[in-house]
Amino acid sequence: MFRAILLEQVDSAFRASLQQLEDTALDGQEGDVLVRVEYSTLNYKDGLAIANRSPVVRKWPMVAGIDFAGLVESSGHPQWKAGDRVVSNGWGAGEVHWGGLAERAKVPGDWLVRLPEAISTRQAAAIGTAGYTAMLCVMMLERHGLAPGGEVLVTGAAGGVGSVAVALLAHLGHRVVASTGRPQEADYLQALGAAELIERSALATAGRALQKERWNGVVDVVGSTTLANACAQTRYRGVVAACGLAGAMDFPASVAPFILRGVKLIGVDSVMCPSDDRRTAWERLARELDPALLERMAAEISLAEALEWAPRLLDGAVRGRLVVDVAR
Repeated sequence: MFRAILLEQVDSAFRASLQQLEDTALDGQEGDVLVRVEYSTLNYKDGLAIANRSPVVRKWPMVAGIDFAGLVESSGHPQWKAGDRVVSNGWGAGEVHWGGLAERAKVPGDWLVRLPEAISTRQAAAIGTAGYTAMLCVMMLERHGLAPGGEVLVTGAAGGVGSVAVALLAHLGHRVVASTGRPQEADYLQALGAAELIERSALATAGRALQKERWNGVVDVVGSTTLANACAQTRYRGVVAACGLAGAMDFPASVAPFILRGVKLIGVDSVMCPSDDRRTAWERLARELDPALLERMAAEISLAEALEWAPRLLDGAVRGRLVVDVAR
């Protein structure tokens, strides 16, 4: 038996609950590696699925959780053997394949990344898809010309992606400006490395197609008008990495920043990201993310508590990262 957060459609009614499942319940899941999950995490997408606020789940019933970190129990994949420490992010887990908010997970071995020695399974969950996405954003900014020294804007800075992005960019020598709707988190964001805070409302109202140039780079998790304004304020040949839609999915913008200033808007996807980029991201996280700052971002909850924390996460009541100890 193993415990899992199970999402069901019962007589057309949605139900999310903590269940005891038979080990044989995993037999129907695609995969050649069985993992004993030690820690998972609660991401924005997990919150949407558990609170049933968006059609994240596309196959029923579903075990929630797009992330997990743990130890291989058994493997039919040549790359993995029992005892290997692994992490998995995305690949449709929690959407079309049973996910990681459970004590066991069965997945294809190609979905797994070997954890660097410097990162524990708990730290891997604290980083999770949010932190791994933040590193992918940093990698994409660098790939398209961002160099240390100028100002970089991070929107949604007190959330999971934003917190890690602030810490990484500050460590790499950028002057990080954090946009947030939670001014009470000023001390927290400054401790992560933010040099300045701006109120999110400053970016939330429609502005001119071209505005005063300020940002060498941007990490945006909000979308909509916030992203449009960020692009309009980006300096000549600057780069914007867009990875979220916490505000909305629309993009009410002009082509002016792109054709008059050569601004580059780059989409960052963490779900189907190629394995080579995943491994690079985790290797860099092991080197460049201060464990003390990561601990400052993280709070730990039990598997059962993930059910009650999901709507709070969507309502903006969570700072940083929520680590789920699936054994609790």
